[in-house]
Amino acid sequence: MAEIDELIKRISAQMAAEESTQQTATVASTPQTEMKRSDYPLFEKHPDIVRSPSGKGINEITLDKVLAGEVDGKDLRITRETLKYQGQIASDAGRDALQENFKRAAELTAIPDERLLEMYGELRPYRSSKVELLAMADELETKYNAKITADFVREAAEYYETRKKLKGDN
Repeated sequence: MAEIDELIKRISAQMAAEESTQQTATVASTPQTEMKRSDYPLFEKHPDIVRSPSGKGINEITLDKVLAGEVDGKDLRITRETLKYQGQIASDAGRDALQENFKRAAELTAIPDERLLEMYGELRPYRSSKVELLAMADELETKYNAKITADFVREAAEYYETRKKLKGDN
């Protein structure tokens, strides 16, 4: 019986030590709230925060794992968070226009591919009415929380109206 008690104590101590190590690692890998120019390139300086949408770290995505079927197309996508960090780096480097592009791209990660391609087609000249474009903008803003992109679509609707590029204008 004493042997079992000793084994339980050792296991408990080992678990406590591992938990402490994990907590330290979690704190160490917690990303900064604001990235700076010196954090570029992000995947080299902070590989611990560059993750796929499924949660895989950048170092977990290898050709061997692709060939083994452990990595799929979804793992090769960039996340909203990574785009946000890249935008912060761009801003700190004085590239505010690039930061805005990263913000817009981050918004687009929430939109399913099929719908995004439909929207792309609907935005081509002569494909949509002003009402349809404004409805798309509302969808972007309310359903996907993509305000920046919604504003671009509203601007396109106005531009298409003045330039006679709406459905039926040709």
